[in-house]
Amino acid sequence: MTSRTGFFVLSGVLLLVALLCVGEGVQLIATGKPLGIGIGLCAFVIPLIGVWFLRQTVRFGRASEQLARELEAEGGLPVDELKRTTGGRIDRASADAVFARRRTEAEAAPGDWRVWFRLAVAYADAGDTPRARKTMQHAIRLHSTEPARSNA
Repeated sequence: MTSRTGFFVLSGVLLLVALLCVGEGVQLIATGKPLGIGIGLCAFVIPLIGVWFLRQTVRFGRASEQLARELEAEGGLPVDELKRTTGGRIDRASADAVFARRRTEAEAAPGDWRVWFRLAVAYADAGDTPRARKTMQHAIRLHSTEPARSNA
């Protein structure tokens, strides 16, 4: 199952659970008892948090895909230069070497979203997903504040 397929399956499950939770919340509020009303209101809050989380994930995915398309059009996407084991896994020393080079590039050009995008990919290749996501968010912020280029 691809990541995209998994995402859509889990999103559907989340939305189904949210609907069930809201339905249960309505029934609890309808009891008219203070405890039922309190739990029923909480049953409305939980799906809101889940839907907000889903929305943030979709926005992040779309923004990072937009950056990737733009970087690809410029010919600046990072090339897969990582060595792999016979089992197909990324060689840790190779990923660390690429990461060190990307980090140096980001330090040299801290305002360029392109180097931060490539650094995020290097973090992901090195297996550090939380830092990869945080770095990609930084690249997205830099891209959104970058002045628009004129086509003239």
